[in-house]
Amino acid sequence: MDPKHLPHPPKSKRTHAAPTATFTRCQVAKRRSSRMALTASIRLSGEDRLKCSFTMPARATNLNKHGAAVQLSRDLAVGSVLLVRNQFGSQVPARVVAQLTASQGVSTYGIQFVEQDDKTNNFWGISFPPNA
Repeated sequence: MDPKHLPHPPKSKRTHAAPTATFTRCQVAKRRSSRMALTASIRLSGEDRLKCSFTMPARATNLNKHGAAVQLSRDLAVGSVLLVRNQFGSQVPARVVAQLTASQGVSTYGIQFVEQDDKTNNFWGISFPPNA
């Protein structure tokens, strides 16, 4: 049988498209803890993208119970683990989960504490409001 002469399936009689569900990240995934618009001086140790070891001061912003955004003048690999030391001398490991921005030699990365325990819950020295 000639493929040109096969019957075509019936065309849809719909005149408008069905609405599709669209969700923002905020609607789909609730944050585990509130962000606090605070800044903290920290020291970071680890390896950069070129596998060069470093220890240097950095700035943490948007603090939350599980991590922060950190600003420093190093190129880091997402997935790498850093050692974060706070102003009280406490240090905890944290994983780089995203590069947020990069401008004029300063990059901002989202970090998440590797462990969730009393040490990390009190790492910033502040109390976070409970999630609603």
